[in-house]
Amino acid sequence: MPTTTTTETGPAPESGAGTVAELIARQWGDHRPGLKHGAEGGPGAARTPAAVLSRHRTARQSAARAALLVDLLPPGAEPHVGVLLDNTPEFPFWLGAAALAGAAVAGINPTRRGPELARDILHTDCRLLVTEPAHLPLLRGLDLPGVRILVTGTEEYEALLAPYAAAEPGEARLRPGGPGPDTRLLLYFTSGSTGAPKAAICSQGRLAAAGHSLARHFRVTPDDVHYICMPLFHGNAVMACWLPALAAGAPVALRRRFSASAFLDDVRSYGATYFTYVGRAVQYLLATDPRPDDREHPLRLGFGTEAGAVDAARFEERFGVRLVEGYGATEGGASVQRTPDTPPGALGRAGADDDLAVVDPETGRECPPALLDARGRLRNGDEAIGELVNRGRSRFEGYWRNPGAEAARTRRGSCGTGAGEGWYWTGDLFFRDPDGFLYFAGRTDDRLRVDSENLAAAMIENILARWEAAAAVAVYAVPDEAAGDQVMAALALREGASFDPEAFAAFLAAQPDLGTKMAPRYVRILDALPVTATNKVHRAALRRTGFLPHPPPGGAPAAGTVWHRVGGAYRPLDGPALDALLSAYATHGRRDLLER
Repeated sequence: MPTTTTTETGPAPESGAGTVAELIARQWGDHRPGLKHGAEGGPGAARTPAAVLSRHRTARQSAARAALLVDLLPPGAEPHVGVLLDNTPEFPFWLGAAALAGAAVAGINPTRRGPELARDILHTDCRLLVTEPAHLPLLRGLDLPGVRILVTGTEEYEALLAPYAAAEPGEARLRPGGPGPDTRLLLYFTSGSTGAPKAAICSQGRLAAAGHSLARHFRVTPDDVHYICMPLFHGNAVMACWLPALAAGAPVALRRRFSASAFLDDVRSYGATYFTYVGRAVQYLLATDPRPDDREHPLRLGFGTEAGAVDAARFEERFGVRLVEGYGATEGGASVQRTPDTPPGALGRAGADDDLAVVDPETGRECPPALLDARGRLRNGDEAIGELVNRGRSRFEGYWRNPGAEAARTRRGSCGTGAGEGWYWTGDLFFRDPDGFLYFAGRTDDRLRVDSENLAAAMIENILARWEAAAAVAVYAVPDEAAGDQVMAALALREGASFDPEAFAAFLAAQPDLGTKMAPRYVRILDALPVTATNKVHRAALRRTGFLPHPPPGGAPAAGTVWHRVGGAYRPLDGPALDALLSAYATHGRRDLLER
């Protein structure tokens, strides 16, 4: 799916929309609710009452930390502060502090470990790192020269803050005149399947505009409550949940870490009306046991990506809540605008200032329109699916200290004619119908080449998701024994279901839009799909493990049974069948591809 799910699906941001610092300062003197947190307890159990902070108090907390930040940053240092926290109140306090001071927050992923974690902190030139006692073990033994660590919730931390308790917004600034629209505010790492994460630069002006745009599009008012259950170190929670609430004067409610079982109870306790999601979060919610009161809540809207049309319909049917699928990236290179006439399955059309095209990355030429049948199913995927590019004005602001990655995003078309020069290449696969509506088809990394035909993993996933026994699906490429790829699927089954190979084969045969090369050659049955810290499917780990019973170093833990298709039937891949298959790979000199 998209790298992140953070650009607006409403009207494009307006120029001159102000800064995030101005939004923080606007809270001063406003004693309406601003932040709710701490409501805890399992389903049906007694819950700890939520703590409620006014908008004025949240601004005061940010102002105090802005003053501390200005005093602690060494002279000449980059104005960057790393934040290694769960979704505690300290996270939005420091977001506000950085905005007021004119600094930038680098969101640090707590699932990173050892040298990778140290690399993220040092790469973004953080001289201050804000964390909490629960994450201190992650930092032990790391070489972080010049980095001062502040541990929230400790006496030392409170003593550091105490002298700044009376600070007000606008008093502590890192540069004369204060922050402007071009001032960096976020260095947020984009998730990727290969290579080190890239720190996307996000300015105050772009972020403030995005907040205003989403608030307008979803008609957010001060009576709404935005439930932040996705991690704040990821752009989705900040850009699509915190910022529109800030722009509209609505309070936010924090969940330390996403919990499917506590979701509805949280929504009721906080009075939440809006939430964002990414990755498999919606599937996790659907996997919880149905309750008679599933529709008794104030929630009106969910916004995110990767729910899929099938599960979005199931979610609305069960909970009575509409899910709006958006598209975008932390980088801000392209946005898709959803309009009332957007057909099912589509994300919308190009944003107001974007010139979006679906392009063959090998030729630089625009792909022909999609041919859809009466049920909206794609019939010419091989020629209609290409990479989404923005040929117009892009809001991409670059990656921190990564010119190579920047150049790849705005590269020249590979056909050698100059096509694509200066375009923003999203890295996402799409197709466009004759009316101009855009449909997501996966990541370019998720493209498979089977028997010289290009396939998109997301298209196959959408088909497999129709199988009633499947709770979650992931499709990815594994090497063919002779050349190219083969299709492999990982399936997590619904509670009480078992894999019936004959029923699965019959289901596939009944799908009119399943091309002859799209049926999975291999199927692995898992209790749950492996996911990243942002609940996205960990495809790299699945690819590394492939169909092997024991994963290579760095692979995902193998579990369950692997089945392979022989003719039209699925049979267990073990014993003599596995040995024969591995021998075929060795014969073609491709055995080593299975262990990379």
